[in-house]
Amino acid sequence: MKKSLGAGRVLVAIYGVFALSASARAGYQLIREFDQAPVAYLLSAVAALVYIVATFSLAQPEKYHALALLAVRFELAGVIIVGLLSVLMPELFGHPSVWSGFGIGYGFIPLVLPMLGLIWLRRRNAGTK
Repeated sequence: MKKSLGAGRVLVAIYGVFALSASARAGYQLIREFDQAPVAYLLSAVAALVYIVATFSLAQPEKYHALALLAVRFELAGVIIVGLLSVLMPELFGHPSVWSGFGIGYGFIPLVLPMLGLIWLRRRNAGTK
């Protein structure tokens, strides 16, 4: 099968950037500041892991379609749940996580990105049938 082209490459690149940035952020927070906001920092680590899995599975959708779908759906659910909780009960977090405020610290890209991922996976899967 063909490698990802066009929109797929851009999507994978954005996920890769988020995987790196969320991993660096979570790593620093877990090592240096964990006692200040453990819930927020653990959620940032979960987000980083999800971005890593999504990056690799989206890069090879013909091989890992189900995993990509799971990762992107999990990401969307996480952004919505953490976003709602961070707005309604900010005292739970202490500090913002990647998904706090629906990804406001990242320009709401964490909210939009999984939607784009789901659309891309759906279109790609429809094109292979």
